[in-house]
Amino acid sequence: MVQCSALLYFRQMAPITLSLPDDLASQIEARRQQLPRILELGLREISAGDQPGFDGAADVLELLAALPTPEEILNLRPSPRLAARIAELVEKSRAGEMTTLDQADWETYEYLEHLVRMAKASAQLKLASSGRNA
Repeated sequence: MVQCSALLYFRQMAPITLSLPDDLASQIEARRQQLPRILELGLREISAGDQPGFDGAADVLELLAALPTPEEILNLRPSPRLAARIAELVEKSRAGEMTTLDQADWETYEYLEHLVRMAKASAQLKLASSGRNA
């Protein structure tokens, strides 16, 4: 049985009891204080997986890991849902209303943007060296 302290988050906390395999319980026990965040991120990732497009880090990384052509990389654009979330975060930032979760999302999107820019720069160099232009 794993219990976590409600002192870590400023939100109202509800106690729950879980029955888990021993190996998973020991992993969670080692990260007891991070359990609310782990559950929150896990649920968000599962929810994002149901959406089309590049809504999360896993989708972008999966695309890049599939070794797309340089043209495919250069044509990579954020999904409408991701673009809307980024616009929402920009507005929240301007208004000074970003939550900790919003800030974590923003940092993830900044990292993804960096990865995509690096991939696009590499793709552009490949096209230039092969005599093809995008």
